Amino acid sequence: MPLLEVTDLRTSFHTRTGVTRAVDGVSFSLERGETLGIVGESGSGKSVTCYSILGLIPQPPGRIEGGSAVFAGTDLLRCRPEEARALRGKRIAMIFQDPMTSLNPYLRIGDQLIEPLLIHERLPREEARRRGLAMLEAVGINDAARRLDLYPHEFSGGMRQRVMIAMALITKPELLIADEPTTALDVTVQAQILELIRRMQRELGMAVIFITHDLGVVSGLCDRVQVMYAGRIVETADTRTLFHAPRHPYTRALQRSIPALQAKGATLYTIPGLPPDLSRPVPGCAFAPRCEHATDACRAERPALQALAPGHLHACPRAHASEL
Repeated sequence: MPLLEVTDLRTSFHTRTGVTRAVDGVSFSLERGETLGIVGESGSGKSVTCYSILGLIPQPPGRIEGGSAVFAGTDLLRCRPEEARALRGKRIAMIFQDPMTSLNPYLRIGDQLIEPLLIHERLPREEARRRGLAMLEAVGINDAARRLDLYPHEFSGGMRQRVMIAMALITKPELLIADEPTTALDVTVQAQILELIRRMQRELGMAVIFITHDLGVVSGLCDRVQVMYAGRIVETADTRTLFHAPRHPYTRALQRSIPALQAKGATLYTIPGLPPDLSRPVPGCAFAPRCEHATDACRAERPALQALAPGHLHACPRAHASEL
């Protein structure tokens, strides 16, 4: 039985300008100890998918219109609020995208770090502080005893991200959701953070959902990858298959956009056009206006995910018919 099973998840935002369908029928599963990458451009629905699973969508204007997200036998979308709170921060943890806005600037790092232990495990403050100190050392923060009493603005960006990882892992969760944890970091710190997540995953045996717009990051981190566009999954496969035999034109375009794969001195490839406005109905394939292979049929009929091989699904009829 999968650790997490998401089925037909649909999340919308109801605003004065209309209804934005941010997540539109997303389904996937995650096994224990597995790493799943969710890839796509900004606005594709990656973060909203995971926020919906955890019940972190602001309501209103957000609204989960349908679907289920079963974690270890509990449907996170239909359980009681107290059940969801007992799971969040204990068995399911999340590393948010921007640590500076996620950390409270008025509280010392140590107080924020040990809060999950005080709430979920009801540890005495002294023992919780010892656990917090050990976790800061585990994520590679030097002079951790002194830094426990510092404030977030006294840490560098990389150190704040390490603090967020320490906060997420301090209760030894079964599932970690990492929402673009390396976006604002330089390349050296990014590599350190990714290695840290890999090491902690091996030690704790937890499953990981890694959200990113960078296909290069997931290549060495994830077991499986699902590509999202306009709130829907357009392709999913194991990492090796996705990189060596991508079928959906959007996946291929993302790969062509990786700077390291460009010829030296050549103009960097960019995907033409812009993502669609999800507050308006999107006829046919959402990627068709930007796709060089699109036909009238692509613009008229909305494609469904089709299995090309076991574990490899994509939503491009032309690719499925071997026309690409």
